[in-house]
Amino acid sequence: MSTRDYMNTSVQEPPLDYSFKSVQMVQDLVTEEPRTGLRPVRHSKSGKSLTQSLWLNNNVLNDLKDFNQVVSQLLQHPENLAWIDLSFNDLTTIDPVLTTFFNLSVLYLHGNGIHRLGEVNKLAVLPRLRSLTLHGNPIEEEKGYRQYVLCNLPRITTFDFSGVTRADRSTAEVWKRMNIKPKKVRAKQDVL
Repeated sequence: MSTRDYMNTSVQEPPLDYSFKSVQMVQDLVTEEPRTGLRPVRHSKSGKSLTQSLWLNNNVLNDLKDFNQVVSQLLQHPENLAWIDLSFNDLTTIDPVLTTFFNLSVLYLHGNGIHRLGEVNKLAVLPRLRSLTLHGNPIEEEKGYRQYVLCNLPRITTFDFSGVTRADRSTAEVWKRMNIKPKKVRAKQDVL
């Protein structure tokens, strides 16, 4: 099966679901049995899952150490991972490993402990990211939270389960002009 065929068929595949498993470390996923849904996840001849969705919600993860390696052990095509649900864990940062999945279009991080709004900036490199959740994190209490996210992630079409409207974009642009100072270009001075 070519990658193109895989991309077309696996979107309909159910997720690899490790939700509500009390998972403490990403490495535990290798030995943990995923939840079974109405439709089973198909597997390749090598035993790896043929899905683009990984659900790790409602666990007790506080970091994503070895995430790439574990995902490579679980999925036949980890580079095509499109949906990661890490909601309701104990994450305090947005791990840069998430930015290595360039096909990621849905990322759920709500209900964690992310406390620095600047963490959002890391996600700007994801070209296909369209749906993001961050509500229920301490950053939600920051003034201009929604506008900040929409300014820094302009391709998002759904944020915290709400559609992003033209008015949201306009408000975010006004907020940006009022709150984010442009970086000054420093001219090099000739040393005599």
